[in-house]
Amino acid sequence: MIKKKLRLKARIRKSKKEINKKLRLKARIRKSKKDISIKVDNFFEWIKGAEIVNLKSCNTDEDPIRPELDNEFRTSFGRKIYGVKYKGEIHAVMCFAFTNEIPKDVKELDLLSKDAFLQSATRDQKVGKIAIAYTVWSKKKGGGKLIVKEVYKKIKKSNHLNRLITLSPLTEMAKKFHLRNKAKLLRVNETTQNFEYF
Repeated sequence: MIKKKLRLKARIRKSKKEINKKLRLKARIRKSKKDISIKVDNFFEWIKGAEIVNLKSCNTDEDPIRPELDNEFRTSFGRKIYGVKYKGEIHAVMCFAFTNEIPKDVKELDLLSKDAFLQSATRDQKVGKIAIAYTVWSKKKGGGKLIVKEVYKKIKKSNHLNRLITLSPLTEMAKKFHLRNKAKLLRVNETTQNFEYF
């Protein structure tokens, strides 16, 4: 009888230890989840305070896609540079040319945007119907996606632009980026590929 009582007490003590162990583990898991949530919130907090700005120039050496294009090219004939600005710093950049047709390469982009600009000068000052994004880069996680989304909103609000199309390099990385951001592959050219955002 005494042995049975001792075994029962031992089992109860063991059960209490196991329950306490499980409670401590649950508390640690809750704390870890809270910490992860705070880290994720802090990681993307900058996006909430970011704004899209029109830039007069950018550091072309940072451009991983078309560093050879100078600021004069990026801003002449109605072309624009947009940036994501947060706390006085630019964290992502996207460069555009406005055309009436879809270019297959940079040379064609140059000619088509000049043509659209000259046509607009004699008509209504509205340069091209298509916004061609020919380069985009980000220095901060989430910046690329944010600039695509925000610039697309600007284009939708515009009364003369009706399409956002890219002139992207023929790389798997560019393809994944645009498809992940809900663009549709329009065509593959000799040295580039065109995606359209809807």
